Amino acid sequence: MSTPYIVTISSEKGGVGKTTLATNLAIYLKALHEDLPVTLFSFDNHFSVDRMFRIGKGRKGGDVRGLFQGVHAEELVETGEYGVQFIASSEHLNQLRRELEDPSLLARNLAASGLTGIVIIDTRPDLDVFTQNALYASDRVIVPVKDAPSLENCRHIYGFFDSQGLSRRALRVLPCLVDARIHYDGPFRDPYQLLKAYAINRGYRCMEGYIAKSSKVESLNTNPEGKIYPVLTHGRQTNVHVQLAHIARQVYLDTLEQERRRLDEVRLGQSREEEHRQSAFLERRTALDPGCLGCGRQLVHDERIEGAGYFAQSSDPQVAGYIEEECFAGLVFRHFYGARRTVEPGDPLWELFRESAQRSYFVLRRAPNTRNFYQQQVSFYRFDEEGLEVSHKTIELQEFERRLLGKERSELFSLLERTLLGADGKLTDAFLLIRKVSVDLPEEILFDEHYTRLTALLAKIGRQLR
Repeated sequence: MSTPYIVTISSEKGGVGKTTLATNLAIYLKALHEDLPVTLFSFDNHFSVDRMFRIGKGRKGGDVRGLFQGVHAEELVETGEYGVQFIASSEHLNQLRRELEDPSLLARNLAASGLTGIVIIDTRPDLDVFTQNALYASDRVIVPVKDAPSLENCRHIYGFFDSQGLSRRALRVLPCLVDARIHYDGPFRDPYQLLKAYAINRGYRCMEGYIAKSSKVESLNTNPEGKIYPVLTHGRQTNVHVQLAHIARQVYLDTLEQERRRLDEVRLGQSREEEHRQSAFLERRTALDPGCLGCGRQLVHDERIEGAGYFAQSSDPQVAGYIEEECFAGLVFRHFYGARRTVEPGDPLWELFRESAQRSYFVLRRAPNTRNFYQQQVSFYRFDEEGLEVSHKTIELQEFERRLLGKERSELFSLLERTLLGADGKLTDAFLLIRKVSVDLPEEILFDEHYTRLTALLAKIGRQLR
């Protein structure tokens, strides 16, 4: 199988046997099919996985944090005891919590990885962002329950699936740590039957069978050697051995029956997203004015965009294109900064403006409350990267300006004529948002992430200018 089958062991309640189930399930699956790749990792910080599977004292270097930092999963995998692969746990995983919001990040990483076979994920006893990522990636989620409170907590996991539009068919409840010595009068003779009946009554599907409470199995976690021993090698005389073998067979048969994996769906979604991004990018690029909005010199070619220093888009949005850096900086110095001399590249003022422009958005618009004025006025604003106004200045708009050898057409008027002037020669209600771009990759601003931020800032600034 080329796409891995993802099994997540999850419960919001601690002490229900999640890690015992996850670690032993990996070993039983490997014993069931020796050639089947089985990979295991845990988001909990008790390091049970590491203690059980690490060979010697060596460590490959990476850990589960890499799964959320763009490291391919196969680069993090270590070969462990019993032929099971594992990824080291991390005591610092929690430091990433504030940075993570996307529950699909792990699924995207695993979909792009070279892992095959079965991947088992042991989660924390809460529905944090790491658990959500594991659930989102899963073909099968096994929810261990040992009592009514842990069964009640299942609704949060089911609720997460509903909120993400995921099928509940992946979810299975498994009674765990069931005390077989307890018996009841009535239709439900023991805790297993009672928990299963409660689960079915809530509409939950269950795994076949259960995992019994066993003092022998519990003792495998504590010994003078500091190791955690598997049930397969040290608890074969217990009922838990038979029960785990039965659970492993169910999971293995599920992998054979389910041809389409969850990660296949993720890949398909990624492919569609990429197609959408490419289509949106091409649509934006095609709509660009090919010439500099200031002087008209061609900047946008079929194969490349060159000579662009700034990107500009009107709030209509009827116009979008680029402006040469010298065109824009020159008209700003001349018309709004009142420079009495020509400021050229290399000049300290030029470099200071270029540096501040990297952290700014600029706006040109008709001056407020001047719609019907005979003499048009234009306002020039500077906003910071959060869209908060830093400064603004208003001047009268002149089509021609005096130069040494006579009158020349104003660069500012030429820019506005291409962007904000209506058919009647008057400034419209729209405004022009201008942003510094990378000289090496000016089309970067048209990529989804950057363009989304640009349009969000455009909307925010628009609300302030009303």
